[in-house]
Amino acid sequence: MRTHLRTGLVSLLALGLFGWFLRNANLGNVWSSVRSARMEWLAVAVGLVGVTYWARAVRWQYLLGPIGPTRFRTAFRATVIGFAASFLLPARAGDVLRPYLLARQEGLSASATFATIVLERVLDMITVLVLLAVYAWGGAARGVAITLLQPVQLSAAVGGAAALGLLALMFLLASHPERVGTLVLGMNRVLPHRLADALARFALAFSQGLAVVRSPRPLVAALAWSLPIWVLIAFQAWCVTHAFGISMPLVGAFLVQALLVIGVAVPTPGAVGGFHEAYRFAVTTFFGASNDAAVGAALVLHAVSFVPVTLVGLWFMARDGMSVFGLKSLTRVAHEAEAPLP
Repeated sequence: MRTHLRTGLVSLLALGLFGWFLRNANLGNVWSSVRSARMEWLAVAVGLVGVTYWARAVRWQYLLGPIGPTRFRTAFRATVIGFAASFLLPARAGDVLRPYLLARQEGLSASATFATIVLERVLDMITVLVLLAVYAWGGAARGVAITLLQPVQLSAAVGGAAALGLLALMFLLASHPERVGTLVLGMNRVLPHRLADALARFALAFSQGLAVVRSPRPLVAALAWSLPIWVLIAFQAWCVTHAFGISMPLVGAFLVQALLVIGVAVPTPGAVGGFHEAYRFAVTTFFGASNDAAVGAALVLHAVSFVPVTLVGLWFMARDGMSVFGLKSLTRVAHEAEAPLP
């Protein structure tokens, strides 16, 4: 019953956000803008999707290195299936499914592998904010009204400080995994012994999964891979924007992608609604795009970003004997494998 209620609520949220996104659109003009989009730039954007996921798998291997050896093939397939699951299911289910699939195939701890996903998100946040700072303070935003630019600059500074603070906290957790387990185990004074013991085992495995933070070389390598990954994602957004004739400097895509990250964080299947409105708001507010062109470009960018990886993910799933209907149950199993339950 609770699952059906949650599904209904996120479906209503997706419909509401998508309706808000389309509220002022002339669908005839939107269709005209889509038909007149330059296909060569859309083809480049689609090609960049494959390169991005290849780079994501390489970066993930660096984060996984201190836990145990992994094959690129396994990391790549788990990455693609995980992102496909996030498109098909709400609440970014792929972030749980992806480490579970890799841990199961490579014989690693599920909790430790999940910790690398958390670290990956921190690296993503740092990189997106660095690129946003390049836009906000690099001179490209010279024509933007100060009332719009100041909140962007403040957000980049505060968010960057928070991300660095989180990375420092992870370093502390990774430096003393045994102490973390002992500290959590001490909670048996207020919690049932079995639950405190389970929490301690989870905390120990999770902090061991952050072992890469203690190893400068793989951590620097993962950070180095984060930059081209997000530059490619930004360039993908720029290609689609350019295909629709919307005038935007290349570094302007750093602002667009920062807002898209916020839109994708809304827990709807495939980021429907949040993604679309974030893009429409960005290009109409900061780059003077017409609303109908922005709506058309948002629809196409969403399709470019999610449809190819979902199709490849479904193909990988079919080859591995998995089905779309089995994703929910597999995600529940993944939650149980990574949750601190006795």
